[in-house]
Amino acid sequence: MKKHIVCIASEHKGNDFFEECYDAGWRVTLITREKLLDSHWSWTSLSEVRTVKNDAKTEDYARAVTNITGTRKINRVVGIDEFDVLTAAKAREHLQIEGIGNSFALRFRDKLRMRNMAAKLGVPCPEFTGAFRPDEINEFLDCVPAPWIIKPRTEVNAFGIRKCRTKEEIWQTLIELDARHTWRDHPSQFLIERFVEGAVFHVDSVVEGGKVVASGVSRYGTTPMKVSHAGGVFTTFVLPHKSKERRELEKLNKQLLKGFEYERGVAHVEFLQCAETGKFYLLEVAARVGGAYIADVLEQASGFNLWREWAKLEISDKANPYKPPKIRCDYAGIALCLANEDKPDTSHYTDAEIVRRVSKPKHVGLIFHSQKYERIEELLKVYTEKITRDFLAVAPTKERYDD
Repeated sequence: MKKHIVCIASEHKGNDFFEECYDAGWRVTLITREKLLDSHWSWTSLSEVRTVKNDAKTEDYARAVTNITGTRKINRVVGIDEFDVLTAAKAREHLQIEGIGNSFALRFRDKLRMRNMAAKLGVPCPEFTGAFRPDEINEFLDCVPAPWIIKPRTEVNAFGIRKCRTKEEIWQTLIELDARHTWRDHPSQFLIERFVEGAVFHVDSVVEGGKVVASGVSRYGTTPMKVSHAGGVFTTFVLPHKSKERRELEKLNKQLLKGFEYERGVAHVEFLQCAETGKFYLLEVAARVGGAYIADVLEQASGFNLWREWAKLEISDKANPYKPPKIRCDYAGIALCLANEDKPDTSHYTDAEIVRRVSKPKHVGLIFHSQKYERIEELLKVYTEKITRDFLAVAPTKERYDD
């Protein structure tokens, strides 16, 4: 009988993962939300698809997984999207299936927990505090210079982040949250930290046996927080392979993942470099593939696909051990934005370095590849201007992610 992997995907992503598992001879079951059923999934790689309601909670997904195991044994359960990581962990715990449990997974979701752990490991973080006790909050605000950020502990991207410049703004925000009378909005679900102006970098890794066996180091052009709040063209690009920044980020990334006792999987870690001092600070660490086509950009530059490597890790065993990929040292980047048309036509963009055009309604996305870093820099600058002029649309800022 084929081995069986169940994949929870509350967003449309993970086709490369499904294909890798299916090609290796595994049965692949997808659990997703009803509204995503007609999305462009890799149907030929899926043995079965089950749906949950669009507003399904963790227990609804766990029930769906449990119902499957009543008729067919499950060997692995994987959460594809950020919000699915904890859901899959809880399902594994409930069914006693191999893999990380809920408590361990929280260190990759709860920003307060990850900061407490990172600080103990010596990985720099912006000064922070939990929103628990008024006296502790006031002490923090008196000691740490403004501005500050109030940040949800378990949201993703820049959803729910508020920048405050005075103590009054901080307390007004906390009081407003408390007045909503929901556990999700309770002030204790947030942390307060010093706002640090600077560039944001990300390290995307494959981890096996507690060691980083492959990774890519990139920098965002416009920070995700600025794109989320003000709109614009999102860009990210691979750093020069012999740069000082790359070496330092690779060192911090290894230190962090080793200290977090992460044994096997993929990781997306974001670091902030202070504009004034050049010092790097941890923003967040996630046990998943980064979004916004980061895996596709890294594949063009380095020759390996994070989704496929993750799948290989999940289905490997003693008889079929995981083998790290060979790494290419080229360069790549992406320019991506919301478009003012349902099906934007980018056929008039003809540079030879364009290796992929994102096919997604109301989006324009171009991925570039070159053996020269300077050429990627030039292309991203040129196409940010072109896309802004030809297609850019700005959507209202969401306060938080709709799960």
